[in-house]
Amino acid sequence: MMLWVLGLNHQTAPVDLRERAAFTPDTLPAALASLRALPQVSETVLLSTCNRTELYAVAEDGHVLADWLENQAHGLRNYLYQHHGADAVRHLFRVATGLDSMVLGEPQILGQVKEAWSVARQHGVLGRRLDRLFQQTFAVAKRTRTDTRVGANPVSVASTAVRLAQDSFARLNDSTILLIGAGETIELAARHLHKNQVQRLLIANRTLSHAQELASLYGGYALPLTELDRHLAEADIVFSATASREPVLHHDQVASALRVRKHKPVLLFDLAVPRDIDPMVARLSDAYLYTVDDLERAVEGNRQSRREAADAAETIIDLQVMRFMDTMQANTRKEPLKRLRALGDSARDDILAKARQQLVNGRDADEVLQYLAHTLTNRLLHSPTAALREAAFSGDTELIRVADRLFLSPASPPSPTDPDNDADSAP
Repeated sequence: MMLWVLGLNHQTAPVDLRERAAFTPDTLPAALASLRALPQVSETVLLSTCNRTELYAVAEDGHVLADWLENQAHGLRNYLYQHHGADAVRHLFRVATGLDSMVLGEPQILGQVKEAWSVARQHGVLGRRLDRLFQQTFAVAKRTRTDTRVGANPVSVASTAVRLAQDSFARLNDSTILLIGAGETIELAARHLHKNQVQRLLIANRTLSHAQELASLYGGYALPLTELDRHLAEADIVFSATASREPVLHHDQVASALRVRKHKPVLLFDLAVPRDIDPMVARLSDAYLYTVDDLERAVEGNRQSRREAADAAETIIDLQVMRFMDTMQANTRKEPLKRLRALGDSARDDILAKARQQLVNGRDADEVLQYLAHTLTNRLLHSPTAALREAAFSGDTELIRVADRLFLSPASPPSPTDPDNDADSAP
């Protein structure tokens, strides 16, 4: 089996397709179980953010993974990218470092990668190979951010939206801002708005206590989502980022609020995938709606300013990919040796236990030693002897030459002080 990654992101698929392929915290456990249940898949992790949905797996081939994703959201196959082996490792390193993000070097993605790894581990679908890969990914991301300036002056989608709002017709220090949601993206927006001395901040959330917590930190007013219609007309700017599968703000709600506002313009930022704000809102003459895809053009200047640091980060990642693959290949080469030693240890322990029992039963010690030596020799040589006998009948001279090299070539046993006599070869 091989390491694979399949997915789509803001570079390959529009937001309407990304939202259909997105997994929420509620749907993620069932999706992981469904994927792991495939006989061709032994380990898996699912990463789902507003800008990407990616499937990491140890699997026999990529086709079964593509079929599974297509079943989750029909029509995405032509938008998928896929990598395997070293290319899959490089892709994950770049994602976690922020090099593959809409906002180059943005810091939130590393936490999202860690969360995806943690959920997979909690649900028992994370095996040794993927666990080792993700642990190395966290170390590479930390080193890359430390050794380069790719993470300097971190910028997020939320901060980009706030900057756009600053440059719009509405001045923050003279505006009422409505935040819908209480997750990380909304908290970042609240933090940036607070720094810019927003006049009035409303925070609406399905769980009122979460909205109250944010409001206490940033001087806002908390309200339940059920009261959204009562306060929507007060808002000059709206930021929304929830985990809802369906829109939380509809065309008729915004149209009604605009009538109450006597058609004073309102600026809306939909930072969620799936989208929180009905796309039809954009057709209202006094509503200006931006989605995460619209923000990509706004952050292009940031991407250019960080390109030099990104080039240095890419060099570090290339080196770390080579080191990781070398380690994985070395471990793979050791597997036959480990299995052979485990077989020998098992035979030794089993026969030794029987020999000790014979001594307890009063059998002569010399007879017990003869039994132990004879039985252990037969047990260890049975499979090789049968294979060589079959090779002799079939004319498999290659196996006979290998056996001669392994078992019959003269070699002195390693001394206890031999540096090559490591733990793997010790009895």
